[in-house]
Amino acid sequence: MEFVKTYTDFIYGQSPKSKLRSYMRDLYLLAKSQTMTFDKPGNWISFPCYHHVFDDEKSGFEKQLRYLKNFGDFISITDAVFLLSGVNKMNGKYFCVSFDDGYQCLYDNMMPVTAPLDIPVIIYLPTDFIGLKPEKEADFNMIKNNLPQNPKLLSFLDWQECNKMTSHKISFGSHTKSHANLSGLDEKKLHEELLLSKKIIEEKLQRDCLDFACPWGIINRDFNPDITTPVAKELGYRSFASANRGRNFSESDLFQIKRDHLLANWPNAQLKYFFGN
Repeated sequence: MEFVKTYTDFIYGQSPKSKLRSYMRDLYLLAKSQTMTFDKPGNWISFPCYHHVFDDEKSGFEKQLRYLKNFGDFISITDAVFLLSGVNKMNGKYFCVSFDDGYQCLYDNMMPVTAPLDIPVIIYLPTDFIGLKPEKEADFNMIKNNLPQNPKLLSFLDWQECNKMTSHKISFGSHTKSHANLSGLDEKKLHEELLLSKKIIEEKLQRDCLDFACPWGIINRDFNPDITTPVAKELGYRSFASANRGRNFSESDLFQIKRDHLLANWPNAQLKYFFGN
């Protein structure tokens, strides 16, 4: 089996029902975006969240970033934490770009876009998958089972690539050790997933790992903040990102950060819908 290099190949074989649902959704967002604008004043941070930039998404990803640059400043996760916590005053509109899962296409296709544009990025890593070697049967089986709902093969970053990326305004956080759904874990296993992934990242990259993103990430479905927040704070995390959409404001809860999931080939109208007023 070959590794997927394009989004076209990734969604090949999608059911007619899924295609229709995507088409109707695109039409709805296009219509709704006509009433949205970036002109209204406001002080907020939005977190555009992606998973991949395939070969046929690279130009679309660059267009999205250039479009958003017209309406706000791109900042690092560290600067976002300072603004959200009230340490620094939030005065304007900001974007903090994040990626989940650590796929290898981020090195090939994401970094060549974000580095010239001087845009900071944080990548959340499920550490068990970083550096897997497909020629090894056990590693290949992990890669194959990574996306049970889509059996396409996606390669992951290795630690050498991650180290190189740190010199291009790219930082790394935890996405658990095994890409576990936190809602199904007892407190001991939850503690282990957050602790070991943090330790591995710090050991491999020789940098503090202070930020976490929950796999799947819907609040009160995929994690319970009453349980996860004390554990994350105890282990030394400063932020905990969810998959709930919406803006974040000064003194928003750093352990329930909202992010907006995007696909890198979506048109500007969809960005206007999610990030406009």
